Amino acid sequence: ALPVTLLLIVLAIINVAGASYYLAPNALRPRHPWHTFLRPSGEVGQTAGILAFVIFAFLWLYPLRKKWRALAFTGAIGRWLDVHVTTALGLPMLLTIPAAWRADGVIGLGFLAMMVVCAIGIVGRYLYVRIPRARSGVELSREEVTGERETLLAAIATALGEPVETIRAAIAPPEQAPATTVVGVIERLVLDDIRRVRRVRALSAAWGAKPGLDRKTISRALKLASQEIALMNQSRMLEATQRVFRYWHIAHMPFALTALLAVIIHVIVVVALGATWFW
Repeated sequence: ALPVTLLLIVLAIINVAGASYYLAPNALRPRHPWHTFLRPSGEVGQTAGILAFVIFAFLWLYPLRKKWRALAFTGAIGRWLDVHVTTALGLPMLLTIPAAWRADGVIGLGFLAMMVVCAIGIVGRYLYVRIPRARSGVELSREEVTGERETLLAAIATALGEPVETIRAAIAPPEQAPATTVVGVIERLVLDDIRRVRRVRALSAAWGAKPGLDRKTISRALKLASQEIALMNQSRMLEATQRVFRYWHIAHMPFALTALLAVIIHVIVVVALGATWFW
């Protein structure tokens, strides 16, 4: 989204321009010419803190969207997740400004908790997109995934003028032993993605050598083949991915609540002490 991109650019400029202040020892910062603006209670520092608090509160709307179906009119869950993840990834860069790149005190605890939440969030996003879903974001059943795969195979076969079973045999990856541990499941998902890219390249070379097929037809067939391989891998790893995703929720929530609690306490203390430039 353009607003988020512009915000990230502005934050990067502030952090780079203020590097001499943020890298200076705490004892020397009051003598820095930008101390009035970049200190946690300064115009820039505290404005960034207010914006971070607003964005942080906004991030908690995503769990409400998932829980309450009445909010379906606000957009698909998948779209909400995209905004949630993109915004959350930019939040640590925003928090560095009111924290003045210090990791002590309550705000430091909130900053560190948010960094952990973002790291866990990246893993969660990766797992989320590997669970087959409809456009609305609702998980597909195994039968629905099978139907979607058959539709893709039929479309590829029609485009290439080949029997469906021939296409199925050409695309099918080799069987592999099931992954049981959390690390093993994530490793298998990553390797499946790498193998899918390699398989599509091999199919491109094989189909490109066939006479009578134009480049547009091959390109469309390869795109469908990539989707079919992805669905095949997702279907094969569905139970394991769902299990790891549940573990991810357990790990994600405590750090998110810690960050929320630290931010709320910090805001209450700052306002109560009157350590603001606008109060």
